[in-house]
Amino acid sequence: MSIKKQVLKSKPICKVSFKVEKSDAQGAAKISVVGDFNNWDEAAGEMKALKDGSFSTTLEIETGSDYRFRYVADGQRWFNDPESDNFEVTEYGDSENSVISL
Repeated sequence: MSIKKQVLKSKPICKVSFKVEKSDAQGAAKISVVGDFNNWDEAAGEMKALKDGSFSTTLEIETGSDYRFRYVADGQRWFNDPESDNFEVTEYGDSENSVISL
């Protein structure tokens, strides 16, 4: 998995590229990145399936905050990005969220 950040000079926005490798996708037909930045909406964070079996998307996210997020495969399997900036226990205490600082 990978996360790439590109801060825009013209406005307080960061273009964040999320990528899930084929091995991490584990045969999923659909993967979404969901988090504070898109109200945990799978449709808003749906990733594009690539020919090599990986998934990717680029989102424009406002800078100046930390955002909690996770990936969702086929609407069922939730998982974190080991390359995130940090991890935080969920409000339910049952798992962790990835955290990205922008």
